[in-house]
Amino acid sequence: MNEHMMKRAAGAPRGLLRFLVLKMLTEKPMSGAKIVECIEKETRGRWKPGPGSIYPLLAWLRKKGYTRELPREETGVKNYVLTEKGKDFFKEQVKFGQSFLKKLEYLAPMLIGVSQLCPNHEKLRQIREPTKRFVMALLDLRTVERDRLTQQNVTEITKILKDGSEKLEKIIQKTKEKK
Repeated sequence: MNEHMMKRAAGAPRGLLRFLVLKMLTEKPMSGAKIVECIEKETRGRWKPGPGSIYPLLAWLRKKGYTRELPREETGVKNYVLTEKGKDFFKEQVKFGQSFLKKLEYLAPMLIGVSQLCPNHEKLRQIREPTKRFVMALLDLRTVERDRLTQQNVTEITKILKDGSEKLEKIIQKTKEKK
């Protein structure tokens, strides 16, 4: 594989940044710097899009009529907001994304097996099956009709996810402290 392809493969999937920017702008007007900050925060610092990615994308969105600039604030910062055309474009992107994910759902269990690539994969082998079941349960959750999912269900799911995440994070932190 040549160097260009390796860099491309190592980055975010094509179109993901555009999707995230559109999603963020559906929530509130934002500047390029604020968008980068939010992505970095959401990924816990694992991904911070560079100016060479974010600003050309914002210019493209504006040129296509999907966004417009708000009058500059006192600080001189450009904030962008979605236009009606941009909101419609985002809805199309959501439909495309849902269709794409549905086509790839069957790969989720196989991808969980990637834990074999970890140096301590023998120990992680034990968690492969429960992890697959967990991922499949999350995928199945998306298929539950909205009106059948009660607030109590959502509260219970939220508690399970929070508790499980906190416990895993503590275990990971303890193992890092041992080094």
